[in-house]
Amino acid sequence: MIDRRTFGKVVGLATGATVASLAGLEQAASAARKAAPPSPAVATGPHPSFGSLKQVKAGLLNIGYAEAGPARGPVVICLHGWPYDIHSFVDVAPQLAARGYRVIVPYLRGHGTTRFLSAKTFRNAQQSAIALDILALMDALRIDQAVLAGFDWGSRTADIIAALWPERCKALVSVSGYLITNLEANLAPLPPKAEYAWWYQYYFATDRGRQAMEDRDKRNGLARLVWDTVSPTWDFDDATFERTAAAFDNPDYAAIVLHNYRWRLSLAAGERRYDAVERRLQARPHIKVPTITLDAELDPFTAAPGDGSAYREMFTGAYEHRTLKGIGHNLPQEAPTAFAQAVVDADRL
Repeated sequence: MIDRRTFGKVVGLATGATVASLAGLEQAASAARKAAPPSPAVATGPHPSFGSLKQVKAGLLNIGYAEAGPARGPVVICLHGWPYDIHSFVDVAPQLAARGYRVIVPYLRGHGTTRFLSAKTFRNAQQSAIALDILALMDALRIDQAVLAGFDWGSRTADIIAALWPERCKALVSVSGYLITNLEANLAPLPPKAEYAWWYQYYFATDRGRQAMEDRDKRNGLARLVWDTVSPTWDFDDATFERTAAAFDNPDYAAIVLHNYRWRLSLAAGERRYDAVERRLQARPHIKVPTITLDAELDPFTAAPGDGSAYREMFTGAYEHRTLKGIGHNLPQEAPTAFAQAVVDADRL
């Protein structure tokens, strides 16, 4: 288990509990679906929301998370991105819960009800730190292995765990494919159209961007602009946006978002405690676990031609790629049934 005393010792080590065979897991899953009553999933209505959230101390954090489905069902962990929150999966979770899965949807560090345990902890959002948060969450909840499914920051986090700790990842659903950041490669300029889509990344590198992120109205306006531009056909309303924007009121939100994007551009340092993990990630490790990658046709960050060929070689296990027509960046919220089906299908690869 990863606790506060042993957290530093774990960084850089490919640890993980020995897990049962896939056949054994399938038998256990079947028994769980029959024996365990489902937990509350989603409140219905014009703007569905998760029921009561849970909190658990894990690693450096007290992590807030939603849970749905049978307590002893096979686990799926759904991971959100920026500028989003757990509600990207509000329509995914009940579909998976209905199929017998235990669905865990955590707020990433700096979002929602997730809090740092110590005021002295550096508000770091480099990729390895976020991935280790999720491993710590799994340990705290005594989850040996899970299907990991995410988009944006969530895809990157799931990719890292699948690559470095494959024994913890039964299967993977990764929107936009292989998103592990290579800092050296990130120093090279992209084609102008791609750079244009990343405008906010450069804004966050400035003091003006910092001030905007620390101002509630300005950061919400910025996030809404991103929603509009990266999901051009998604007809969301004010209430849907405001439900997610509440997660941005976390006291560490601005610091985490700014550090994430500045670190990716090598404009902000990480922490030495994560150096060993980062060295392994800079080597572009292959992902061997069963994987389904998803591309959204209208996502400006989707690598052309959007058929998965740009990252296919990075996945060496059982693999399938799907492109969703007419869908933008927030794929699980725009196409929840397709996303949920990808999770089920990846679990069966």
